[in-house]
Amino acid sequence: MERKEFFGEFGGTFVPENLKAVLDDVAVNFYKYIDEPEFKEELAYYHRQYTGRPNPLYFAEKLTNKLGGAKIYLKREDLNHTGAHKINNTIGQVLLAKRMGKKRIIAETGAGQHGVATATVCAMFGMECIIYMGEIDTERQALNVYRMKLLGAKVVPVTMGTRTLKDAVDAALMDFIENADNTYYLLGSAVGPHPYPIMVREFQSIIGIEARKQILEQEGRLPDYLVACVGGGSNAIGLFHPFVEDKEVKIVGVEPAGRGLDTLDHAASITLGSPGVIHGFRCLTLQDETGEPLPVYSVAAGLDYPGVGPEHSHYSETGRGEYTSVTDKDALDAFVELSRVEGIIPALESAHAVAHVMKLAKELDDEKIIIVNLSGRGDKDVEQVKGILGDSI
Repeated sequence: MERKEFFGEFGGTFVPENLKAVLDDVAVNFYKYIDEPEFKEELAYYHRQYTGRPNPLYFAEKLTNKLGGAKIYLKREDLNHTGAHKINNTIGQVLLAKRMGKKRIIAETGAGQHGVATATVCAMFGMECIIYMGEIDTERQALNVYRMKLLGAKVVPVTMGTRTLKDAVDAALMDFIENADNTYYLLGSAVGPHPYPIMVREFQSIIGIEARKQILEQEGRLPDYLVACVGGGSNAIGLFHPFVEDKEVKIVGVEPAGRGLDTLDHAASITLGSPGVIHGFRCLTLQDETGEPLPVYSVAAGLDYPGVGPEHSHYSETGRGEYTSVTDKDALDAFVELSRVEGIIPALESAHAVAHVMKLAKELDDEKIIIVNLSGRGDKDVEQVKGILGDSI
């Protein structure tokens, strides 16, 4: 496979020398094992027997008929074990950590789905697990915190900074620097210094590989649009990458506009960001005039990150991808609508993508096909949505 540290001007490894040596070791082992038949067979076994792959590409017929216009297909990552796409990556990385002889796993999490997926694979392989999570996120995702503890993980609330995902990453990186000799950092999104963006992309590309095969079987052709929510961007890059050379397939990433792009309460890193360095890599990021990350916000805990994966940054700069944004209100409306019309409760993160598709489908004729990545299920968000909407649903 390609050994790519930069995507155009984005990516790289902007870290202290002692951490760079550790990351170089991760990269060497990743490239050593990713194409090894035994590694690939073991990964495929766990996807099939543990995660439950392949998951369906579901034609949302009722939603399609209600909206009129394009056919809408849902890639059902919500049906994976642990309830989201995150397990695709954690299984891959824990198999790598096992081969590297690491027994202690650390991770960061926002919505908690990556934390749950990490705790799950650590339980399965008998590894120590420490999860860093912003204090605010531990409160709004209390159910996932309990799930992680139930699985044997130690959850560390991060009280510095904005007490959200960015600060959880900071804390995890500090731990990694201090304990690199016995610790593997299982990063959850397609962000961070090399090799994490390309490594996470490779483990998540199973989404797009399956979707490509499934849409050809069901429709006899490729889709016109691919749509996915983008925070750090792992679920989106997993869907997009296997189609990136198919120029007739339009790629649309949906960022969180929060309370509005005209406010400070959003996390639209591509839409309103500029090139900068965050967490050891260069990307489009929301930053002040000194280059410091700005506080960000989204109703979806998994999307409130002030940067975005380098590959998404490159897609945006080159025009290969289109990136738009959706407000909290529209995401909440889509959360309810998909639940009512299709009997599928989406994660609030995924609801951002669904919200955009609900607008896009109406603008297209009925010969067009859209695949939207339903990156996770909404069980984790029901209590939060109840607190926001109450009985108004």
